[in-house]
Amino acid sequence: MTLKWENITLYTGTGEKLTQSAIVVEDGKIVATGQEAVKMAASKTIDGKGKTILPGLFDMHIHLGMDGVADPFAEMAKETQASSAYRHQANAVKQLQSGVTSVRNLGSKWHVDLAYRNAVNAGLLTGPTVYGSGQPIVMTGGHGYPMASEADGEDEVRKAARQTLKQGADVLKLMATGGVMTPGVDPGSPQLSEKEMRAAVEEALHAGKTTASHAQGTQGIQNAVRAGITTIEHGIFLDDETIELMIEYGTVLVPTLAAPYYIVQNADSGAIPPHAVKKAIFCLDAHQESFRKAVKAGVKIAAGTDAGTPFNLHGDFAKELELMHECGMPIRDIITSATYQAASALNVQDQTGSLEKGKVADFIVLSEDPEDNISAFRSVDAVYKGGTLVHGHSNRESVYTK
Repeated sequence: MTLKWENITLYTGTGEKLTQSAIVVEDGKIVATGQEAVKMAASKTIDGKGKTILPGLFDMHIHLGMDGVADPFAEMAKETQASSAYRHQANAVKQLQSGVTSVRNLGSKWHVDLAYRNAVNAGLLTGPTVYGSGQPIVMTGGHGYPMASEADGEDEVRKAARQTLKQGADVLKLMATGGVMTPGVDPGSPQLSEKEMRAAVEEALHAGKTTASHAQGTQGIQNAVRAGITTIEHGIFLDDETIELMIEYGTVLVPTLAAPYYIVQNADSGAIPPHAVKKAIFCLDAHQESFRKAVKAGVKIAAGTDAGTPFNLHGDFAKELELMHECGMPIRDIITSATYQAASALNVQDQTGSLEKGKVADFIVLSEDPEDNISAFRSVDAVYKGGTLVHGHSNRESVYTK
């Protein structure tokens, strides 16, 4: 069947906006967009007057094994592999229903995200496309160690990288600095060294994979950039020198503005570990200012939320986009950061990430235009994955059903 949406506003994901436009899909792929699509006939046509279509969104930093509870590491300590797998599916469905058709999962204990990805790819479950890191690689006692593979020195890190790639990781996650949630570590302090991270980066490159580094402090960010990391996660303390270095290396920033924001917003709940509240309050303003400076300087940005951290719920991707806008990023650039730029950071931009002929038909239908109203990202009328309606008012089947 050929499906056509017509009379729509369409953002391609590459910076172009088309009005009174159309999109035609068949066999899971985009057949045409723009004027070519307007002129085409289709076996099923939907009048999209007043609607806006975007490429399916990418959340480039999530934790499917974490729910957004106040103390995720305490919950994880009671988890089993089986219960974690169920949690992955429940959280992934929330992502899909919010318009996120692709996720980069940056840390799951027992590499459960890789098994979940395989189940989705095999058609056992309906969920977003998953690009997984398995367990992150950290120094002994480093940030996130309760869910990670601990390794010290270049040889151990190289071996841990190879073992993680053996498990089927799409991306290697490395901890360059301390972080907010782990007790006893400083977000600004370096952890894995430049040489240690370079060993893992080399192994990823040999396997044709990408890398991501949790990096909050300035020195740790610079270590990661010089090591050849694909994306910097968080980037809380960016100075001019570090920003210039990122531009020189082509390093992508995944800001996750929502992560400290939600901890600070819920600081008085009494449920979040006090060490995390203290560190988040200290980091919040610097984080937003670093993002503003990075955007102004022209650093590549890919949108990501760190969903699963305290009160940072799956399915709330729109909040990250709203915070990016509040910090000065134009709407059209935000859309690119959540679509084409994200796909590029995963090296899959030739297959997905924009609404172009021949690409996978992942797209979402909004009831408003985000350039008219930023809250339009919350008004998701329909979600298509591979040309199939997986969420929407006209979809009478549950997304759990195949």
